[in-house]
Amino acid sequence: MATGAKRPKVDYGSEMNPLQNFLQWCNTVGLRLSHKVCVSKEGTVAEYGMLAKDNIEEGEVLFTVPRSAVLHQETTKVSAMLEKEKSSLESSSGWVPLLLALLYEYTSSQSQWKPYLSLWVNFKTLDHPMFWSKEERDGLLRGTGIPEAVETDLANIQREYTNVVLPFIRKHPDLWNPGTHTMELYTQLVAFVMAYSFQEPQEEEDDDKDEEEEEDEEKTPYKLMMVPMADMLNHVSNHNAILEFTLDSLKMVCVRPIHKGEEVFNTYGQLANWQLLHMYGFTEPHQSNSNDTVDIPIINLYKVATQGVQSDLAQQLVEEKWEMLLELMQEKATFVFGKQGCLTDTELRSVLKVLCMSEEEFSEFKDHEGWEEDEEEDISLAFSYEGLPGLNASWKWLIHEAARLTASSYGDWEEGGSAPEGLSSRQQRALQVRCGQRSILHRLMELTKS
Repeated sequence: MATGAKRPKVDYGSEMNPLQNFLQWCNTVGLRLSHKVCVSKEGTVAEYGMLAKDNIEEGEVLFTVPRSAVLHQETTKVSAMLEKEKSSLESSSGWVPLLLALLYEYTSSQSQWKPYLSLWVNFKTLDHPMFWSKEERDGLLRGTGIPEAVETDLANIQREYTNVVLPFIRKHPDLWNPGTHTMELYTQLVAFVMAYSFQEPQEEEDDDKDEEEEEDEEKTPYKLMMVPMADMLNHVSNHNAILEFTLDSLKMVCVRPIHKGEEVFNTYGQLANWQLLHMYGFTEPHQSNSNDTVDIPIINLYKVATQGVQSDLAQQLVEEKWEMLLELMQEKATFVFGKQGCLTDTELRSVLKVLCMSEEEFSEFKDHEGWEEDEEEDISLAFSYEGLPGLNASWKWLIHEAARLTASSYGDWEEGGSAPEGLSSRQQRALQVRCGQRSILHRLMELTKS
């Protein structure tokens, strides 16, 4: 890694608290913070956050992070090693090089990023559901889709560490140590990356790439990085700042006026509460999260379609339709409903159309290997909350019953829409996910009732 001009040595001693240490380091590495903002634990929604010390106008830059202060596999001290052996570090996540960089930098007393990484003493503030017990996940988050997502994550992490990371670590004992760089620490760093990393989109440079380069770009369309200061900002869907990428630096820019005393919020994307809890370990109040969603599994539509089937012949027809649908989409496919309607309307319409076909229509459908698109129909409007009551009766019945079946999967852990006093923080977050999803399902059932 190029060192550039030597910076004066700074003693990041124990006299200062971790935040003071970090802010002094920011000055040292050229990270410029506007005098109109400050970092604090007081007056913020969670842990560290950024507050406005003065009124801030749209377009003002809140802070600027030089590229040299950003931590990723190309800036770490072990970047040459990671680049040299990148072919052995390939994995389904694509995160291994960054995670190996973090394993090294987090445990190195000489790390350039020590004051930054020291803000997370032992990652105990990370409370993703992956750190909950299985019993707690299954009990509090049943029906939300989170337990299944976490089980997949944990299996992937174990496989990635065992098959890719551990052999690499053992191959380089001068830089990594299995006794220090354990799977437990690796899992914590995965959660750290999930919660605090940023993705920079990678643009195409020219048309002279060979096929192999194009395939690599398809696998990793973005660069994953840790951005000091930017990860201090908390998230709300109605955010007031956004991170912009430039050639030499990254800048946090105000996107709407912020009044003195207000918290500065970034956005992590248009994320439902179940995604926020799964990936970041927190939730928004479900009433104010405009991006909240609920998934209705396709299997629930199939179960509803088989209800009340009177004959073996009718049952056989439903089975044939189901087999054909599984050729078009996975058995674990879901239909996503948000606060304005269905977000997967094209797929839902296709499934409803097949399930409601008569034997003659289905036979013709198979003969033509599908159907031509109905250009005159506005699908997004038809499956919005304004359009749902106007769907034909059989489609509405399938949606209504599938929503009811999905709602029943949550169990009876909670009732009502607000968290009663005395609940733990995990219970309160689980409550926000479940209540938000149930409220969408109840509205869906109301709009599709006979």
